[in-house]
Amino acid sequence: MSFFTPADPAHFDAALQACARPHVLQTRQWAALKAPLWSAQHLVGEQAAVTLLTRRLGRLPLRIHYAAKGPLLPPDLDRWDAALAALEMHARASGALFIKIDPDVLADSPFGQALSQRLQARGWVFSAEQIQFRNTLLSDLIGEEETLLAGMKQKTRYNLRLAARRGVQVQPSADFDRFYELYAETAARDRFLIRPRGYYLAVMQRMQADDLGQLLLATVAGEAVAGLFLLRCGPTAWYFYGASSDRQRQHMPAYLLQWEGMRWARAQGCTLYDWWGAPDQLQEAHPMWGVYRFKEGFGGRFTRWIGAWDYAPRPARYRLYTQIMPRLLALLRATRP
Repeated sequence: MSFFTPADPAHFDAALQACARPHVLQTRQWAALKAPLWSAQHLVGEQAAVTLLTRRLGRLPLRIHYAAKGPLLPPDLDRWDAALAALEMHARASGALFIKIDPDVLADSPFGQALSQRLQARGWVFSAEQIQFRNTLLSDLIGEEETLLAGMKQKTRYNLRLAARRGVQVQPSADFDRFYELYAETAARDRFLIRPRGYYLAVMQRMQADDLGQLLLATVAGEAVAGLFLLRCGPTAWYFYGASSDRQRQHMPAYLLQWEGMRWARAQGCTLYDWWGAPDQLQEAHPMWGVYRFKEGFGGRFTRWIGAWDYAPRPARYRLYTQIMPRLLALLRATRP
């Protein structure tokens, strides 16, 4: 298989949408948000598509390639062999330190196990740096609403109906500033790092304007107290960002918000709801355990992908970058005056 860059960007869009499960992180719109730090190539092959991001490593004469949630191909080992050979050739020709792929292929499926073995045989290594969540939860959106509700835990159904009875309202919105305020409040409360305000506003404005995303806000007595931002592409919607205030939590706005998010996704023709993130290990001590239980309550099923894999044309240089350099930098930081 050979990849090529189509002259008409619409050709790439069509090839992407022709894939069984196109991923929103492989779209041209998402890649544009990564500029100027990353440059993008949108490549097409036989029943295949991949957006390949490239960046230089500071002032070093080195570059890395990354196919976020790609490449996209049918579950056929011969096709994957051909695609991997083309990507390996591209990495060698460009002088890249390594190329990283991160496809949504089920780890415990026969094909996922075979592909992992094939990657290893070809010299790819399971990456120590998993950029995206390797684990997630998935909810099917096929069927009547009552069927979906019946698949949820009883407490989840009760809470979302309680929110509706107590007057929680959920509406599509373009108030990205208010969402960021809620997101910053959530980050401070739950102690996780977030990017600057401008990054999230750029993502939400661009993806919503291109009909690939939607902000929903939940209000109580006219005050926005929770929000989520969904991305969509092909048959899948992703719960990408979520935020909530400490105010009015007794009215359970987050539960009705998620249900309305699922209903919105169904209205767009989506048949799958990706909850975008789950713990590495299903243990109560894990920091994401509470979030996992919340998502599971909506009928989400735990799913593990094969994860990110790296191919390095010069393995010794790759080992220097991934193993020795971090240790050296840590030593320098520890011993500096």
